[in-house]
Amino acid sequence: MAFLAPCTGSARDVSISIVGRRRCLLALGTLLTGACTAPPRADSPGDWHHVTLPGKRATHYKVVHHEGRASWLAEADASASLMRRRTQVTITDRTTVEFAWWVPATIPTADLRYAESADSPVRVAFAFDGDIAKLPLRDRLQFQAAEALTGEAPPYATLMYVWDNFAAPESILRGARSDRVRKIVVQSGDANLREWLQYRRGLKSDFVRAFGEEPGNLIGMALLTDSDNTRTKAKAWYGDIVLHP
Repeated sequence: MAFLAPCTGSARDVSISIVGRRRCLLALGTLLTGACTAPPRADSPGDWHHVTLPGKRATHYKVVHHEGRASWLAEADASASLMRRRTQVTITDRTTVEFAWWVPATIPTADLRYAESADSPVRVAFAFDGDIAKLPLRDRLQFQAAEALTGEAPPYATLMYVWDNFAAPESILRGARSDRVRKIVVQSGDANLREWLQYRRGLKSDFVRAFGEEPGNLIGMALLTDSDNTRTKAKAWYGDIVLHP
């Protein structure tokens, strides 16, 4: 997947509503020095955009109310696509992110360790900037191929929080097709289905643990519900993503 950051600036007090039916705590113009988009309205998904993937059927996303809160409903049918928001945020030791999801069922045949079964009912992804020139030749060639295919340069690194069938919570899984994607398992197996689960994570510490280096600027975040590899169906609801530097 590809993320782009069209504007520059450093973060101050950031709290961004993913859904848009609930107003942000602060207008976006006060969040990023040099505002480049309007703040989400109370009746609009705001700056989140549906991004399809080459050769893949699209997962359907829509804003609904579910179990007492406004949320994104994601429905996948042998499909993979994402809801993305571009941003430009400087990550510090104090930067944390809150997110929530509600999953009715896992994908029984999914296993994120292997490319042929690498599906998940829920993923929350964060894309980071960095010096691509210092990456190994293999990674740079992959980036060039991805840019030629999609028209967008991939991010330097992508950190995902995922639900997996087998790996224990806090496990780190490398991307099945790209080493520049690392996944932290925050939920595993069939426990805690059919309820809202809330998480709060330290972005910098998680990035360092996953990649072994300091993170660059946060240039995008996304939701991804996919079932294209297992050719199955999946459904999930996502709550707000809120950044706290």
